[in-house]
Amino acid sequence: MTGQMTFAEEPSLSRRRKQTKRERFLAEMDAVVPWARLVALIEPHYPKGGSGRKPMPLERMLRIHFLQQWFGYSDPGMEEALYEIPLLRQFVGIDLGRDFVPDETTILKFRRLLERHALAPAVFAEVQAVLQEKGLLLQEGKTVDATWIHAPSSTKNRDRKRDPEMSSTKKGNQWYFGMKAHVATDLQGIVQAVDFTAAKVPDHRMLDGLLTGEESVVLADRGYDYPQVHDTLVARGIRNAVARRRYPGQKTGLAALKRYNRAIARIRARGEHVFRVLKC
Repeated sequence: MTGQMTFAEEPSLSRRRKQTKRERFLAEMDAVVPWARLVALIEPHYPKGGSGRKPMPLERMLRIHFLQQWFGYSDPGMEEALYEIPLLRQFVGIDLGRDFVPDETTILKFRRLLERHALAPAVFAEVQAVLQEKGLLLQEGKTVDATWIHAPSSTKNRDRKRDPEMSSTKKGNQWYFGMKAHVATDLQGIVQAVDFTAAKVPDHRMLDGLLTGEESVVLADRGYDYPQVHDTLVARGIRNAVARRRYPGQKTGLAALKRYNRAIARIRARGEHVFRVLKC
């Protein structure tokens, strides 16, 4: 962004001997994402501002939106992270001594603007086009996975209600409230397709929409071990590398099943960077 220090120029970062995974990831995204092209795509729909308070810079809001997708921040969580984490402020171009940090409502309104004008698919397509131009997009193999994006379950807010787009779901003994990101990456970990649903939507139901038809193999965890998934892959002529569950009463072939799942997990781990960044 204009007037933004590079990662190497930031004094608090340049003194460090080791660059963190999050820093490396954001440096890569800063260089690879076609920010100018995306801003041009959204600008016709973005508020111009009048005599009142000026809207936040468009590129800043776009970068914040990307941070939410990459790291799974809710709207209030994103606002807090911008206050707490200098690296994130640097990425979006915020100087606390000079700039306002957008509040959770402003962040929500930007996402709603993208949804209202159906801009999210176009933004994703622009990023994909640049990756393709740079030879960074591979189609031969694909990893599919899903992760929860948490949202506040409290009704102590302006509208006194939960976000209607979110839902509750249970995994093990733990309840989650929020939404789910369903993501397909190539075997290098580059995102190729993404979709968002309420948290209660099962992972395997979203597989078909994540496939392009150009894959030769699909890798997925045991959450995708369902007959309809296997049928879809067979029908499309795609090699099935979905991890398998141990079924009730199964007593034979357990060692082979464990070896198979372990082999699949090693390859799948390359594609889980998009979910792992926040935990580093």
